[in-house]
Amino acid sequence: MLQARLQQVIDRQELSALFQPIIHMQSGETIGYEGLIRGPSDSPLHSPLNLFKVAAAANLSVEVEHLCRKVVLERFALLNLPGKLFLNVSPECLLYPTMRDGETLDYIHQFGISPERVIIELTESQPTYDYELLGNALAHYSDMGFQIAIDDLGEGFSSLRLWSELRPAYVKIDMHFIQGINLDKVKLQFVRSIQQIAETSGTLVIAEGIETQAELLLIRDLGIACGQGYHIGRPLSDPPTFTSPQIAKSLSNRGIAIYPQERTHFQTSTTALRLLRVVQPVSPQISNNEVLDIFVRNPDLEVIPVVDHGVAVGLITRRNLVDRFAVQFIRELHGKKHCDMFMDRAPLIVDKHIKLPELSRLVVEKERHHLFNGFIINDQDQYLGMGTGHDLMREITEMQINAARYANPLTLLPGNVPINEHIDRLIENGGRFSACYVDLDFFKPFNDVYGYRKGDDVIQMTGKILEAHCDPARDFVGHIGGDDFLVLLQSENYEERFQAMIDGFTNEIRHQFSKKDIELGGYISEDRRGQSVFNPLLTISLGVVKVEPGHFLSHYQIATAAAEAKKQAKRISGNSLFIDRRAGPCAPMYSDQIQAA
Repeated sequence: MLQARLQQVIDRQELSALFQPIIHMQSGETIGYEGLIRGPSDSPLHSPLNLFKVAAAANLSVEVEHLCRKVVLERFALLNLPGKLFLNVSPECLLYPTMRDGETLDYIHQFGISPERVIIELTESQPTYDYELLGNALAHYSDMGFQIAIDDLGEGFSSLRLWSELRPAYVKIDMHFIQGINLDKVKLQFVRSIQQIAETSGTLVIAEGIETQAELLLIRDLGIACGQGYHIGRPLSDPPTFTSPQIAKSLSNRGIAIYPQERTHFQTSTTALRLLRVVQPVSPQISNNEVLDIFVRNPDLEVIPVVDHGVAVGLITRRNLVDRFAVQFIRELHGKKHCDMFMDRAPLIVDKHIKLPELSRLVVEKERHHLFNGFIINDQDQYLGMGTGHDLMREITEMQINAARYANPLTLLPGNVPINEHIDRLIENGGRFSACYVDLDFFKPFNDVYGYRKGDDVIQMTGKILEAHCDPARDFVGHIGGDDFLVLLQSENYEERFQAMIDGFTNEIRHQFSKKDIELGGYISEDRRGQSVFNPLLTISLGVVKVEPGHFLSHYQIATAAAEAKKQAKRISGNSLFIDRRAGPCAPMYSDQIQAA
């Protein structure tokens, strides 16, 4: 029944065209439109997905696509739309043996459209195998004046190879990688990599599926040439010929998008194989005297694994063997006996694929001697080598330090590296923003009296309060370390937001103290001399620097100025906000106007 209805649609040409604008992401100018198709509104064939599904079942795909092409070209010409027309074409239609050569060219001449204004947008619905034949077909279109675009990059069966083989003028990134890109580092990196390849190959990138303001600004900041999506404009039968004032204003704004940050706990894919040391094992049948000779010949060797037919069965440590032989007559009695009598029969054995954090937890949970003796590393139950506790601790420590540079492990907020990168992006973009250094007052005595766990709770609480009063699309909160934070606000109502942070801290910090200490307004602790000292309750200090374009040249200058503003804030008793409105070190003029709160 649907196939019969489809034939009616073809015979009566009951298809309608819609057009969705594609804009330049830097200027906001509409560069063209993608032509889309819809079936009869009162029919199950209204959806293009259903339309082409029924067409494929009826072996009418080529006929339907040709009709779509004609309808879109005719409507585009009738509306006299500016810019280019992106015309969807499937590879199978291009390669169809009975396809009449030059049909599309006939259509555009008939409707008065120049071939240079038409982009053949290659859309895959099934795998492409004959790249040479497809390349020849597209070269034929190029010779006629058409340009080529590849649709849904990253989603299609072979879109990356098509890009490499065909060298199109445009590539369109699939909407999956655009939607939510402001929240996903993997999507961000994918799109950034595509942009880098495009710059090398001379291809213009179009980001499809932009649906939010945050996605729009991030795509712009990545340098993507063009954008398309519901946030920019929906598909319409009679679309506007200009970009909406709201979109144009957003794109011209000098602010920057907030890149997504890694918000997961410390993890690594590094395995025990990184710690592998090749240590020649011994058989359980050799004598204790022979093992002692091995230790004597190798003074740096502390542990020898015992392996029986490839399977690790124990460890012999230098210290244990030497201590036993130091006892009178032990060597004479047991020196010629098998070495397994003095070995540790329950060594720690791990597989080479175990992740280092998991291995670290395993070592901590086991008996303490495993940390000194080391552990055996297996490959599918076969002895491979040894790992030492010292190497494990060194590797874990190094990874934690590196991880902390990017994300503070306590608050999971961005660390020093992304903080500096974000400041540099703000400076390079030339917009106005506020840099705020946040510090807790009297935190050390609080830590000493209430304990480090309570101190960690306060730091985490502070990070959440700072984030709660920021606009996630415009403002950035970083954790320098300890009780120090850096907040970078592009929001224009920055004073209101900073005051809200102070108010939020004032309300929440009371829950971290005992009722008695709140009534006293502080608590007693001992100083280094053992004398009792009264400490006031925790307060928060915010030192703010207003950054104008051209007044600072580096993140170092801004961090230094914010730290100085923080010192001024800490001189004010209680919760404090100090805003330094003076020009920066590179400003053409210098003002000494200061506001304190």
